[in-house]
Amino acid sequence: MTDVTDADAVSPDPASMRKQYRAEGLAESDLAATPVEQFARWFKQAATEAHLFEPNAMVVSTADAEGRPGSRTVLLKQFDEQGFVFFTNYDSRKALDLAENPYVSLLFPWHPMARQVIVTGVARRTGRDETAAYFRTRPHGSQLGAWASAQSSVIATRADLEGSYAELAARYPEGEQVPVPPNWGGFRVAPQAVEFWQGRENRLHDRLRYVAEADGSWRVERLSP
Repeated sequence: MTDVTDADAVSPDPASMRKQYRAEGLAESDLAATPVEQFARWFKQAATEAHLFEPNAMVVSTADAEGRPGSRTVLLKQFDEQGFVFFTNYDSRKALDLAENPYVSLLFPWHPMARQVIVTGVARRTGRDETAAYFRTRPHGSQLGAWASAQSSVIATRADLEGSYAELAARYPEGEQVPVPPNWGGFRVAPQAVEFWQGRENRLHDRLRYVAEADGSWRVERLSP
């Protein structure tokens, strides 16, 4: 039996955990004309300069018709001026939430850079052609996984899931085209507001938010930290 030391027995105190952010600030004059252009700048820095692990990982927060929230980490797969795209099983918890309540929040937590990007907007399903085009780019195993997993549903054992995958692997061996599951596809989040958060010293962070105007332009406002 392993001895437990006093140090092991004491849990870390979250109230005592703090970092002093000393990054350069974010000024209104530094911003791109649109939030997607600004996101592209920061995304490139996160991926190619800071070399963050999965910089396209984002926390997707939804709420059902009763307003009960749910959050999970999902990978961003595309972005352009029309919005931010991710893919999922349409029977999953998040997809069912979005069917009842299309308002969604996306959070990119780029902690090593003391940066966050928060997108709020409306999610709509992508077309089947766009879904199929992306599905074809997925690794063979991921294509099979989309069929094997009835995402968010209760299963008895891990063996059941692996058995389902094994059956699919036998039916569609490597090199054979896997059909796109009918209940699987994408969501495009059309942004209504996008906040760029830059950590600063003494918790006086820079928070600049683009807000969509009725004429299609963007208003930039500064938020108090």
